[in-house]
Formats: sequence, structure tokens, C-alpha cells
Amino acid sequence: MVPLSVLDLSPIREGSNASEALQNSLSLAQHAEALGYRRYWVAEHHNMRGIASAATSVVIGHIAAGTSSIRVGSGGIMLPNHAPLVIAEQFGTLDALFPGRIDLGLGRAPGTDQMTAQALRRTLAGNVDGFPQDVLELQAYLAEPQDGQRVQATPGAGSNVPLWILGSSLYGASLAAALGLPYAFASHFAPQAMDQAIALYRERFKPSEQLSEPYVVLGYNIVAADTDAQAQFLRSSSEQAMLNLRRGTPGQLPPPVRDFHSQLGQAELNMLKDVSRCAAVGTPGAVRAQLETFVAETGADEIMVVAQIFDHDARLRSYELAASVMAAAA
Repeated sequence: MVPLSVLDLSPIREGSNASEALQNSLSLAQHAEALGYRRYWVAEHHNMRGIASAATSVVIGHIAAGTSSIRVGSGGIMLPNHAPLVIAEQFGTLDALFPGRIDLGLGRAPGTDQMTAQALRRTLAGNVDGFPQDVLELQAYLAEPQDGQRVQATPGAGSNVPLWILGSSLYGASLAAALGLPYAFASHFAPQAMDQAIALYRERFKPSEQLSEPYVVLGYNIVAADTDAQAQFLRSSSEQAMLNLRRGTPGQLPPPVRDFHSQLGQAELNMLKDVSRCAAVGTPGAVRAQLETFVAETGADEIMVVAQIFDHDARLRSYELAASVMAAAA
């Protein structure tokens, strides 16, 4: 079986706050490190009451300071929101503080709505199609300075913090292949183009100084518990959150609901079915079977586990059971 990693949105639960969410993220990262997870990523989102990781670089520093060996990074930084030099300095600083442990995953979506994106950037005059040039500029700031280079990232220059391209479409796959970078696909919430994107990336991949052959990480929802019924119950929190997001009414992570599917109409059930291929819910045995099938079908090099679970102890337990599944398969 392939390595497991963690994608954490630092969920703010209903009735709770960002402080607790960030402490829970650190607790989960420490737990994941002890269980042997490879990396721990947090994501940039803005103007969302249920996500505490908007200041992504700060959260990465919080997680890295409280752990000792697990790689910590962004899944991802939404580069159009930032000047490449700023991100080079931020991640160069993180690398200086935590050498050899920092990943820099990059996306081109705003991670929010258009009004908030304008508040972040002050203007939307920039062209999103400039994303490849921004990636190259950022990569240059993190490389060894060239003779005569007047603008340098300090810290950052010479750190060669590894870059990743994130995406949920063929665009990211094409860019990652052209630049010879590892590719992380957001299949945990948008799996529609997954197979085509993976095939395109592998077919067009060009080796680079960072990476000699294609490397694919896939997002995957896992909710594991001692019984199937308990796992389905815990899963209902993330399902509610997903439906709220699709309706345009995102909020804090809601508590789980018994027999949630019985309360839904067909259109809502179809929405949830769209992501069911990239989810394993149930006992460790059931999770193992679903995960093995998914890895066999996709050839994923690494699985980025997502678990939006309301109860923190149950969330820790789910990641523990997922890790035991992989250990048993090894």
C-alpha cells in the first residue's frame, strides 16, 4: 500500500472558535506524526466561518513547531492572491526554522468568492492565466541566486523548498507535467476529472531537477470507526458541510445527524454520490477494501486523507484506524 498523509482544513465546529480549531490541528498533527503519516498539509481559504487556516503560512509554523519529523506544508497556497516574492520569503523563513520539512503546494483558484478575492488583492486586474509565470518566478526566488539578480528572497534564496501543483482539472495536470513537479489532485471533493487528469499528467511529464518521474497524490475522505453505523453517523458532519458549500451557504462544521441520508432529496443524494468514489466509510476492514480498490484503479503514489469529523477524539481515532489499515496491508 502507498503512504498516507493528512489534509486538514482546521475546521471550526459549531459552538466553537478558531483557537480551539487550531489547537485541534496541532493535536491531530502530533497524532499523525506518531502514527507514521508522511506529511501534514493545511489549506488557504478566506471568508469561510468554518475554516481557521486562512493565514496558511502562520498555521504551518504552528504545526511544525509542535512536531519534530513529519513534513508540513500547504495544500495549498492560492498563488494568485499573493506576490511570488512574499510567498518565497514566507516559505523560505519556514524552511530556515524547520529545515527539510516544508512543502509548498500551489493552486490558482482564489480559495474564496470574487468579492473576497478583490478584498485580498485590491484589484482583479491580474490574469489568472499568469499562474504558470508566477510559479516560475516563485521557483526562481527559491533557487540559488543568479549573477546580477537584484531582487532576492531572504530567507528563501537557495532553499529549494519543493513545489507541488494542486488542481481539480486538466489545467493543473498539464502545468505540473510541463514543469516536472509532483501533482496533487483534489479528488476528495471534485473527482470528476480525476482519471483524465492523472493520465494526462503521466503522459506529458517532463523530468526536472526536483522530480525524475511522475508523482501523484490524491485526496481521499476516510471516516473509520468501530462499526459501520458509527462511521456513517460521523461522516454526516462533512456531508452537511459539503451540501452547504454547494448551496452557497458555507458555515461552521455541524454536529453529526442520525440517518442523514433519509432526510435528503434525490438531488442532494446525487451531489453526495459524486464524491463517494473518493471516500471510504466504515470499519477498518471496510475502509481497507475501499482504499485498496481506489489505489489499484488510480495507481496513486500517495493518499492525502481528509476527515471532517465533529468530535475531535473520534477524528483522532479515525486517523488511527486508517493508519492501522495501511500497516496491516504492508
